[in-house]
Amino acid sequence: MKRVVVAITGASGAVYGRAVVETLLAADVPVDLVASPPAERVARDELDAGWTRPALEQWLGARAAAVTLHRHDDIGAAIASGSCPVRGMIVAPCSMGSAGRIAAGLSDALIERAADVQLKERRPLVLVVRETPLSLLHLENLTRLARAGATVLPAAPGFYARPQTIADLVRFVAERAVAAVGVEARRSVEWKGDAPP
Repeated sequence: MKRVVVAITGASGAVYGRAVVETLLAADVPVDLVASPPAERVARDELDAGWTRPALEQWLGARAAAVTLHRHDDIGAAIASGSCPVRGMIVAPCSMGSAGRIAAGLSDALIERAADVQLKERRPLVLVVRETPLSLLHLENLTRLARAGATVLPAAPGFYARPQTIADLVRFVAERAVAAVGVEARRSVEWKGDAPP
């Protein structure tokens, strides 16, 4: 199965990136992972961990072998080229700064370049945006991205399944993001409609 690029930016919500990686690996989908320097800082603050190879191995154990880790400044990485066969890309969480750079076509670092590649190749690009409130600039950038073909997927979980934990809320968003990139994965929450009378 083609791999999926997962990018982690500096928005609060490192747990979303972690849950996306776990969901993809559970579906036997290899991951190309790239984290920005601000994402490293946020992960230390929110998870007491980072996105380094030792941190991945501690967190994922043997499953870490299915994760290819890329440096944020490695513009020569395979995922920076449209000839790299990936299924698509999920940015989780996606900061408004990253969204703005992607919307403007600025690709000085690997996250923005890989996202630009998904758009130009017409592959799925899913942005799990995590900011509130949203300014007019944010909304305009997100509108540009949606028009360019990206899926804007706010980190806004549903409550109809009556979540009991923060992990339930995070899993809801991660599973939606993975589905939006076209991966068939087990979903813990699916609305079945009202029961017949």
